Amino acid sequence: MENSDSTASVPPPAPLSVELTESRQELLTRIQKLKEDLQGWRTKLDTQVKVYRDELSELKNSLNTEVEQLRSDFQELKTTLQQQQEDVTASLRNLGLQDVSAEAKETEVPIVENTDENVQEFPIGDNGKEIE
Repeated sequence: MENSDSTASVPPPAPLSVELTESRQELLTRIQKLKEDLQGWRTKLDTQVKVYRDELSELKNSLNTEVEQLRSDFQELKTTLQQQQEDVTASLRNLGLQDVSAEAKETEVPIVENTDENVQEFPIGDNGKEIE
């Protein structure tokens, strides 16, 4: 009878096998769900990356167009200003004012440059101070 008591307390092996099979199936189902979620996230991420790249490309093209337009506008402005300057110079010449502006430049106070005659040198000792 001792043998029959010890076998009665141990559950039969079949329910353990069924439990392991169910647990394994649950894990496989969860893994499959995680794989599907991961694939969905990848798809969403790829879509977002493509949208952002397209937007950046459009912005880059737009900025390049604007920069080219600004370059063209500045070149046109530069040309216009040069033409206006030439016109003003020609008008001044025609009025005889070109000579007056040249005379005005000649009457400006000249800048005095230091020459050797105006500079007094002081002897300097080894310590960097003037020698008296």
